[in-house]
Amino acid sequence: MNSASSIPVSVIIVNYNSGRHVSSCVRSVLQHAPDSEVIVVDNASQDDSITLLDTEFADQSQLKIIRHPVNAGFAVACNLGTSHATHEYYFYLNPDCIIDENTIPRLLACLNKHENVGMVGGLLLNADGSEQRGGRRSVPTPGRTLVRILKLSFLSKRFPRLFPDFNLHQQALPEHPIEVDAISGACMLVKRQAFDEVSGLDEAYFLHCEDLDWCMRFHQQGWKIMFVPDAILTHEQGACSKSTPIAVEWYKHNGMVRFYRKFFRHEYPHLLLWTVILAIWVRFGSIAALSSVKNVWQAALGSRNLK
Repeated sequence: MNSASSIPVSVIIVNYNSGRHVSSCVRSVLQHAPDSEVIVVDNASQDDSITLLDTEFADQSQLKIIRHPVNAGFAVACNLGTSHATHEYYFYLNPDCIIDENTIPRLLACLNKHENVGMVGGLLLNADGSEQRGGRRSVPTPGRTLVRILKLSFLSKRFPRLFPDFNLHQQALPEHPIEVDAISGACMLVKRQAFDEVSGLDEAYFLHCEDLDWCMRFHQQGWKIMFVPDAILTHEQGACSKSTPIAVEWYKHNGMVRFYRKFFRHEYPHLLLWTVILAIWVRFGSIAALSSVKNVWQAALGSRNLK
């Protein structure tokens, strides 16, 4: 039987204006998983990221670049990339991630150790080496979300039952792989069998929350999800969306509303659910308003400095 390190995987990377990051990501995969295929789906980028890929990896036959004519969103691009995959394992990786030599082998080892595990994720690190939030999560129920929106998460350490936080990165890092409700879409290794049973990501999401949705559907189909703490990779979170922060916030909040209406409208009182949805849109309005004020202020300062 092949060792985990020798099992080829299909690495699926969705690119949108990620510049040099996607080249660094592909380089790390080709270096540490040379037997795997790398499928980059470009969502109609306007920068030079695909040109950089074409130039650096022109002689790499295991790299496939799919050029989508429009930016159709993350879920659509992931499903498109999967339709071109040929191996038994699908590794969904953000273009601003860098893996090391042990990332894929340790994920594979965990995935293959348990028949009922269909998806695993690794330890996402920030540039400073700290654990990034989102890599291991509880289900973001309406109650937990309300705690977060009201900025009461700081009380979760002292009163975890009264003020639960769905992000678990502030908890002690486990010594071994553990079962979790959800992992981050930045790093998901999935069995083909599980993908075929659950089907692909929900394409009604454009950006954000499609990974939570997918995790919920995996659980509904009887598949477990594991967090693997020694499968390490770095993630420059938000590197591909810094140029359009308000649009990203819109998609994030819209995705949150879809997620709650899809999974919780029959499980929670309507008053609580609609309170959470109202809070979500109030939060977005506050973010948009603050951003507009900031832009006006910066424009005024710039105009003043030119005089």
